[in-house]
Amino acid sequence: MITLQTERLILRPFREDDKDAYAAMCGDPEVMRYIGDRGVLSYQDSWRHMAMLIGHWELRGFGTWAVEERSSGAFVGRVGLYYPNGWPEKEVGWTLIREHWGKGFAFEAARAALAHAFDTLQWTRAISLIAPDNARSIKLAERLGEHFEREVEVRGHKVSLYAISRDAWQRRA
Repeated sequence: MITLQTERLILRPFREDDKDAYAAMCGDPEVMRYIGDRGVLSYQDSWRHMAMLIGHWELRGFGTWAVEERSSGAFVGRVGLYYPNGWPEKEVGWTLIREHWGKGFAFEAARAALAHAFDTLQWTRAISLIAPDNARSIKLAERLGEHFEREVEVRGHKVSLYAISRDAWQRRA
């Protein structure tokens, strides 16, 4: 697993000591309102989910990072690249602890993740799957240069598929 740095953030592998902050994030109903099955995770399920994200790196060679604020060392959330079995396409996604919303951290981290996907991994395209009523994530996807393409069903939920090609990403750079 690799580590990325931005002006304000460190995108790094998950560690055992992230488990409490990760569980708090996954246990917040407002954070989880549009994520996964649209409900909070128990402490045990959040640990299993974190372990799954770590395993994704081993199986795919890329994955989701724990995001840490450089100035404080605080756990901010998760951002990264995701492509589990049965997924429509390779995805960039983000979930932050609510106290870190509105600071531009999700954009900063997602931009670094997309740069890694396109420049290092040579992806030709990336998507984001977003609940249709999640206005904050839609705005972020559009700010990243993604455009709405279509509605898809993933794990029993209708989601909006936003996408950007490597060519479009490079034109924006």
